Amino acid sequence: MAKGIIFDLDGTLLNTIGDIHKVLNECLTAFGLENISVEKCTRLVGHGAKRLVQDAVDGEIWEEVYKLYAKKFSECENESTTLYEGEEDVLSELQNRGVKFAVVTNKPQRATENVCRKLLSNYHFCALFGQSGEYPLKPDPTATLKATEIMGLQKQDCIFIGDGETDVLTAKNAGLDCVSVLWGYRTKTQLQTAGALSFANTFPDILKFV
Repeated sequence: MAKGIIFDLDGTLLNTIGDIHKVLNECLTAFGLENISVEKCTRLVGHGAKRLVQDAVDGEIWEEVYKLYAKKFSECENESTTLYEGEEDVLSELQNRGVKFAVVTNKPQRATENVCRKLLSNYHFCALFGQSGEYPLKPDPTATLKATEIMGLQKQDCIFIGDGETDVLTAKNAGLDCVSVLWGYRTKTQLQTAGALSFANTFPDILKFV
């Protein structure tokens, strides 16, 4: 039985695409650039904010767009961000069982802390690792292994839960079992191509793996 869960954030614990899309298009508009669709934004997320902006912008101006995006996103009120159906009951059940939680995401650190404070404050997360510059981004396993250390657990006692190809690779690189969720921003086929073997169709399905 897993004693600890390391969660991805965007598309796994929180449906954040509405706010990401809104802030990104505000920044594109500020520079006179064409806005992108929510579908394209969804395809681009998962590799960190810099990569998101770089992929959405043609040319060297992306660095200036990113500076604005980083500022605006750190101030985002997360008005469109929500939890997933069944999530609150599952997190409460797992917490009551004594399962420990951590987050490892490529989302900027300040934005990670802000949104978790707003929407996940009912649950104790031993660690929140975002894009801070202190650790390499996923799929590098460093932050994930640090999270297991902070939880006081061996990696064989933890599982990684995420919605993206990056999460599958992170778990593999860290030597953790991975559960890929299908309510996020990638299809089952995309996840299988990355090497995913275990899947959760709904949040309550997570209990089967813990």
